[in-house]
Amino acid sequence: MDTPVLHRLALNESPYPPLPSVREAMRRAVAQAHRYPQFHPDDLTERIAAWCRVTPDRVAVGSGSVGVALQLLQAVVRPGDTVAYAWRTFDAYPLLAAMVGARSAPVPLSPDGHQDLGALLAALDHRTRVVVLCNPHNPTGSLVTADALSAFLRQVPRHVTVLLDEAYVEFARGVDLPDSLALLDAHPNLLVLRTFSKAYGLAALRVGYGLGACDLVARIRRQQLPFGINAVATAAVKASLRAEGELRRRVDTVVAERERLRRELVSLGWRVRPGHANCVWLAAPDPIDEGAAALTEAGVQTRHYPGEGLRLTVGDRKANDTVLTALGGLRARGSDRAFVLHLRRADP
Repeated sequence: MDTPVLHRLALNESPYPPLPSVREAMRRAVAQAHRYPQFHPDDLTERIAAWCRVTPDRVAVGSGSVGVALQLLQAVVRPGDTVAYAWRTFDAYPLLAAMVGARSAPVPLSPDGHQDLGALLAALDHRTRVVVLCNPHNPTGSLVTADALSAFLRQVPRHVTVLLDEAYVEFARGVDLPDSLALLDAHPNLLVLRTFSKAYGLAALRVGYGLGACDLVARIRRQQLPFGINAVATAAVKASLRAEGELRRRVDTVVAERERLRRELVSLGWRVRPGHANCVWLAAPDPIDEGAAALTEAGVQTRHYPGEGLRLTVGDRKANDTVLTALGGLRARGSDRAFVLHLRRADP
C-alpha cells in the first residue's frame, strides 16, 4: 500500500496560499468569468512595467515564465538551430527546444553544481540562437554572480539571445547578486525572465513576464496567444503587487527555513552547499537514493534524480521537520552500519 503524500516538496511551490487580499481580488474577478479578458494583456503589462520601472514596450507577459520562454524561442529560433543550456537544469528547456524544432546542446554542470560559463561559451557556434542561464539555478540553487554574469554577456555573440531565467531571484541574498535590469541597455540580446509562480504563490494561475530591449520584446509579443492571460490571474497579480511588503515577509520566512534546513542537514552529515532558491539540493555521493526512499516512506514528495541528486522544496516548518527526521534517521542508520563494519575489519 502506497504511503499517502503529507508534504508536497517536489515542484518548488510556495508553502503558502495566496494572501487574503489576493483571494478577495480573485473572488471578485470570478464573478465576471462570463466576460473575455483583454485580447492582449496590456493593462497587466503596464502595471508590471511601472513596478519594474521600465517602459511597457520592454515587457512581455505570458503563461508563466515557461510561456514567455516558448514565445522567445518561437520568435528567434528556426528549425535546426541550437539552444544551449547547462544540464542538469529545469526540465522544460529541452522540451521547449524540441517544440520549435531546435537541437538541444546540454553542457554539464561543474562538479560543485554551478553552471560552467566557460563551457557554455565554448558550446556557442553559428547555429546557436539561444543560450539559457538559470539564476539562481534549478535544481542546485547555485548563483552566477554579478561579475561573472557581466563577463559572460560581454562574450556572447550578438546573434545569440541570452535567456536569463530568474524564476527564483526573490529568494536570493548577498552582495554578489546581479542587477540584471541594469544590464538590459548594454545587451539588446538579453531577455530577463521572471514569474509570479514561486515567491508570489500563484503557480496555478500561470503568469510570467520577460524584460528586454524594445525590438526583442516586440518580436516576442508577436507570439502572444490572444486572450491568453485570464482575468482571475490578472486580478491576483495586481493584488499581489499591492501587497508586496506582506509577500516579502513570507519570502523572508522561506529563506530563513531554507537556511535552517541546510544547517540541520549539514549537522546530520549531509554535504549541502549554500543555495539561493527556495529549495535545498542533496547530491551524490551522499546516499540520495536511500534518502528519497526514506522521504517517500515519511510521506514527503520530492524531486529525485536517481544516482544524481535530490531537490527538496522548502516547505513550512512542519514539512521541513519531517524531512529532517527522515533523513536524520537514515544518516543515523548509516553511521551505525559504518561503525559495525569498522569493528568487523578491526577484529582479528
